[in-house]
Amino acid sequence: MVTSPVASTPAAANVIRSRALGVLGATLAAVAVWAAAVPVLGVHLTTRFGNGDAQNVGIGLVVIASLIGSSAGLGLLIALEKISSRAITIWTAVSIAALLISLSFPLVAGTTISAKVSLALMHVAVATILIVTLRRE
Repeated sequence: MVTSPVASTPAAANVIRSRALGVLGATLAAVAVWAAAVPVLGVHLTTRFGNGDAQNVGIGLVVIASLIGSSAGLGLLIALEKISSRAITIWTAVSIAALLISLSFPLVAGTTISAKVSLALMHVAVATILIVTLRRE
């Protein structure tokens, strides 16, 4: 008899689906902020680190960064669930700390106030959707 270790119960399948939708939703939230800021409001979304050249933040970078960050968060939660009964609590605390740390990047690297605000809103949008959806069991 062959069994599937991934989703052996309907509840497990629901958790997997919910978490996948959370990662997708977080990515779409970042895209929505970018779409409102860049094409609609005309924000020149550029960053500059140190004395380097300014770099445009395009939709592709937003999607890739959101997917990578969200997937890393999900991976951490899955790892914590294997080793701790308090995984959700630990993960939530780590996620909030990561959000606060990540907010320093737009504030330091954004080239204009509107770019800084837009980038910070993307970080908050991704974190909010991810934290709310991944905390569900």
